[in-house]
Amino acid sequence: MVFKKLMASLGAGGASVETVLFEENVVPGGVVQGEVRIQGGTVPQRIEGLSVGLQARVEVETDDGEYKQDVEFTRVRLGGEFEVQAGAVHTVPFGLEVPWETPVTMFLGRQLTGMSVGVSTHLAIARAVDSGDLDPVNVHPLPAQQAILDAFGRLGFVFKAADLERGHISGTRQRLPFYQEIEFHAPAQYRGLNEVELSFVADDREMDVVLEMDKKPGLFGSGSDTYRSFTVDLASYGDTDWAAYLHQWLAEVGGRRNWF
Repeated sequence: MVFKKLMASLGAGGASVETVLFEENVVPGGVVQGEVRIQGGTVPQRIEGLSVGLQARVEVETDDGEYKQDVEFTRVRLGGEFEVQAGAVHTVPFGLEVPWETPVTMFLGRQLTGMSVGVSTHLAIARAVDSGDLDPVNVHPLPAQQAILDAFGRLGFVFKAADLERGHISGTRQRLPFYQEIEFHAPAQYRGLNEVELSFVADDREMDVVLEMDKKPGLFGSGSDTYRSFTVDLASYGDTDWAAYLHQWLAEVGGRRNWF
């Protein structure tokens, strides 16, 4: 028995954890529902804590280069301490609120290239190696976000890539330690633009929309970035023709190349 306890403390024959999501498709401001199933190992073990959260893979820039980092941006504790008996199964249901700023991972029914968001599960075991689990979720756009994305599509922009960057967008309501950029190739009608990067920063009432427009270089100069931002009311977004609204700004910045 002493040998079994030692092995369990090292992870061999110890309790294991599995998270089951009742629905993998969510939206910002929604709830992920599921249950955590703890399978007892070869000996009884004291569980000091159980929690679930949301985790994202984020790009971090330093003076030495770039690297990816897993960032947990929300977490909820599920109950207190308890003991799981050898071979027993302990099931804990949960509802995890999805922050309004959670990055979108789905676009036009497909996974956005470069996006990784999932439910992280942490099982703290007394005097043993902690167990964990990660289950991907599909974060679909809010209706207001979908309206903006659809407007880019109607204007002829083509999706290029998406990423999450650690940092803060100045002048927005951002609270998370990272933000999302969705990149589009510009169509020929905006001949002065290379690409446009789109960021959403939402709360339960409104959403900041930030555009970073990459201008093509001119004959005697290099390209440059131009920024524009505006606020969208989540309740009345449908009152605006977003394709026409965006076209005004995009045409002003990218309607022609600055040759001189």
